[in-house]
Amino acid sequence: MKNSFLLVFLSLFLISCETTSKEEKINDFAIIIHGGAGTILKKNMTDEKEAAYKAKLEEAIKVGYTILKNGGTSTEAVLKTIQVMEESPLFNAGKGAVFTNAGTNELDASFMDGKTLNAGAVAGVKDVKSPIELAIKIMTDSEHVMLSGEGASTFAKEKGLEMVDPSYFYTENRFQSLQKIIEQEKTQLDHDDKKANFYDPNIKDSKYGTVGCVALDKNGNIAAGTSTGGMTNKRWGRIGDAPIIGSGTYANNNTCGVSSTGWGEYFIRSQVAYDISAQMEYQKKSLKEATKDVIQNKLTKLGGTGGVVALDKNGNMSFEFNTEGMYRASMDEKGELIIKIYKE
Repeated sequence: MKNSFLLVFLSLFLISCETTSKEEKINDFAIIIHGGAGTILKKNMTDEKEAAYKAKLEEAIKVGYTILKNGGTSTEAVLKTIQVMEESPLFNAGKGAVFTNAGTNELDASFMDGKTLNAGAVAGVKDVKSPIELAIKIMTDSEHVMLSGEGASTFAKEKGLEMVDPSYFYTENRFQSLQKIIEQEKTQLDHDDKKANFYDPNIKDSKYGTVGCVALDKNGNIAAGTSTGGMTNKRWGRIGDAPIIGSGTYANNNTCGVSSTGWGEYFIRSQVAYDISAQMEYQKKSLKEATKDVIQNKLTKLGGTGGVVALDKNGNMSFEFNTEGMYRASMDEKGELIIKIYKE
C-alpha cells in the first residue's frame, strides 16, 4: 500500500514538474505578424518584389515592437502594426483590397483582447480607412461584437474615425485581376493553388494578402487582430473567416493569441483560432503542438489551406501553414527579427 501511495505521489510530482517547465516565460513581450499564405514560390518571385514585401513586413513589425518595448499595450501594438499593412497596396487589406463582382471593395476585420475576452469585428465596409481601428472601436465603444455594411460605417462616422471615398481603395492591378476573372467566369477562392493568379504574374496563387498580428505586452496581456479585403469576385456579401472571432482571430491571456489566413470557409467550419487555444487549455498542449495539429492535421484533412501566426502567454511563437509560403515576421524581447516568405 505504501508503495502504491509513493508511486502516485511520484507521478503527480513528475506531472507537476512537466507543467512547470511548460510555464517558463521566455519573453516578457513579443510580436508576430503575417501578410497572407498561399502558393508563394521563390522561382516565381522577382528580387524587387521579394525585397518590397520584406521591407514592408519589417516596417510594420518594428512599429509594434517599439510600442511594446516602451511599455505600450498589446492593443496599440496590434492596431498600429496592422495599419501599416492596411495602407500598403502589397497586401489584400485596406489600400490593397481586392474587388468584388460588383467592382467594389468590401473590407473585413476583427480584434480580440486576451485579458477581458472582449472582441470587436466589422464586415463589408467600403469607406472606413482602417477596418482594424473600427473593429477595436466596436469592442470598446459599443455593446456589440460585430457590425456590418452601412451600419458599421455610420458607427465609424459617429465615433470620429477617418472616412474615405471608396476610390481610395482602388489599385489598378487588383481591378485588372477582377476583369480577367470575370472574363473566365470563375470565382477566385482564398489560397486555391489550382487556379491561376491574376494579382501578380510573378506568383501563382489566387489570394495571399490577408494581414494579421498577435502581440504580448509587458503586463502579460495578449491581443490579436486580422484585416482583409476578402476574395476577388466575391458575391452576395460573402464573408470569410477574418472577421469571425474564433476562426480568423482569437486571444486569451491563459493560453495564446492567434491570427489566421487562408481559405475562409474551412477556417470558419474548423474554428481554427479557438481550437488552438482550446487544445492548450483542455489538453495541455504546447503552442507548437496545438498549431501543428490544427493546421497540418485537422484543417488539411478537411481540405482547407492556409496558416496561422500564434503567440502564447509565455512569449513562445509559432508560424504554422500548409501552403508553399506565408509572408511572416516576428520579434522577441531581445529585438531578434525574423522575416520569412517561403516554406522551409
